[in-house]
Amino acid sequence: MVQLLRYGRGQVTLVDVGNALFRWRNTLFPFACALVFLPGPRVFADPIDALAPGAAIAFLGQLVRSMTIGLRYIIRGGRNRRVYAEDLVTEGLYAHTRNPMYIGNLLILAGVALASNSWVCLAIAVPLFVFVYVAIVAAEENFLRAKFGTSFDAYRRNVPRWSVRWRDFGKTLGSMEFNWRRVLVKEYGTPVGWITGLCALGLIRLQSPDVAAAYPRATTLLYSILIVAVLAWLTARWLKKARIVVAD
Repeated sequence: MVQLLRYGRGQVTLVDVGNALFRWRNTLFPFACALVFLPGPRVFADPIDALAPGAAIAFLGQLVRSMTIGLRYIIRGGRNRRVYAEDLVTEGLYAHTRNPMYIGNLLILAGVALASNSWVCLAIAVPLFVFVYVAIVAAEENFLRAKFGTSFDAYRRNVPRWSVRWRDFGKTLGSMEFNWRRVLVKEYGTPVGWITGLCALGLIRLQSPDVAAAYPRATTLLYSILIVAVLAWLTARWLKKARIVVAD
């Protein structure tokens, strides 16, 4: 699985691809947003029906991200656009799955892709970003193994990479304090992004007279959700910049 392809006399590995994708990971999200507008066969006959289940899946992903940050934040954002970690975090949700933030990201992506109501978007976006995160995780684990050695090997044996070890999950939640301030400071931008995207999808579909007639209150509801989301983002940003709320 590590070896992907041969190039010239050398070979490109999954770790190499992951390191490259890690450097450019933030530029992938505008591309992901563009995918939701790909036309294709409908998932649901009624285009509005796709919004609710898509929002539910995205909300689940947001919940996973928020719980991860609130219980034990991991500083693995990279340094000089390269994979980097200060320490090996094994507490919080990291005691039950090795990549809770990426699982949350994939759930949000899957929710938005479903809300697009396009099988083409689902068929391209979900497998593409699964590969992206598999490659990035390969690069991160290569770094962690080199830096932490046997400690990481023991952690890897006990905690699954993508699934969840549910044993003692309730104990973990009950034994740790949830840092809502950290969630507010670190995470306020993520929900407004996908909420805005879903509202935009709904409002575009409501431009059709037939859809608007079938859902006479939907436009008002979506604009209300959008306004609340933007106001919440502005408030959180002000609280952060004014240092009224600090992460730790």
